Amino acid sequence: MGAAVPAAEALRLPGLLSAEELLRSADYLVRSQEPDGALPWFPGGHTDVWDHVECAMALTVTGTVVPEHAEAARRAYRWLERTRHPEGGWPAKFRQGAPVTGLREANHAAYPAVGLFHHLLTTGDAAFADRMWPVVDSGLEFVLALRGRHGEILWARDEDGSAGDHALLTVCASVHHALRCGAALGARLGHDRPEWTAAADTLAVLINEHEDLFADRARFSMDWFYPVLGGAVRGVAAKERVQDRWDTFVVAGLGVRCVSDQPWVTAAESSELVLALAAMGEHEAAVRILRDVQHLRDGDDGVYWTGYQFAEQVRWPIERSTWTSAAVILAVDALTRTTEGSRVFLHTWDDAPRP
Repeated sequence: MGAAVPAAEALRLPGLLSAEELLRSADYLVRSQEPDGALPWFPGGHTDVWDHVECAMALTVTGTVVPEHAEAARRAYRWLERTRHPEGGWPAKFRQGAPVTGLREANHAAYPAVGLFHHLLTTGDAAFADRMWPVVDSGLEFVLALRGRHGEILWARDEDGSAGDHALLTVCASVHHALRCGAALGARLGHDRPEWTAAADTLAVLINEHEDLFADRARFSMDWFYPVLGGAVRGVAAKERVQDRWDTFVVAGLGVRCVSDQPWVTAAESSELVLALAAMGEHEAAVRILRDVQHLRDGDDGVYWTGYQFAEQVRWPIERSTWTSAAVILAVDALTRTTEGSRVFLHTWDDAPRP
């Protein structure tokens, strides 16, 4: 990825966001972290594992500059060790350290594989990765136990132990990403998992050729771009997919709609589209989207509001979600390629140095 440049200098987009501004955004994640390591949606809010891991990755990025952030990221990953369900996965929601549901979602169980591979690439800390390997292993095995008859991943396991009755495209795209990352992490730690690669291969075929297998959630922008972000749709097919519904979801000057039928843009969906565009090499378009969504940045402390309802011209919901600021940080890292961890979203980890 070129000559090493200190993160404090490289993690910035000139004329858009400075490293200092991004570090202020990350400070909010640290302030929000609970004593046990959980990273809730906002101070006093609930925690879910997917968004928790998103925040941990952002703190890993800024932790290359601020040691306090690096320690907060490690505490977040250690929280995953302590909160696993004995039969695999994690409860879908925690509040003040306690699970509030027995539902366990597939994308929650899978995403620690992405986060912990990102942590290894960013920090080179193989000892920490090895300690955390059981979290990845059990999470992905829980996910594979949710396979349907075509190889799709059913979205969750209910409190009574029964599997969900449908698969979601965004979930399967995220699981595809996690299986690839988990297999790559395992290979670096001496834990080969060819069955994870095979399962990811199957998901890629389904996502590219049999989208009708998934529940119809086409009104959600994540179903539009997540197959690209998750690495299942690549090359010309990725460009065609993004172009096909660009005008449906992208609102010039404001960002990306969460759903096609509502006048509502969100900073997280916008930043995740930026990650997909970065993986495609569409740098100029990605920077433009990130610039458009800066109206959601709170100038007082650098924290991002979740979204904006542009028909009513109000911020909505009235919350500053931690994972929104995290997504912005990860988007800037991918665009600048500041850390080796950005390869997780650029899908270039095969070229990464081995710890």
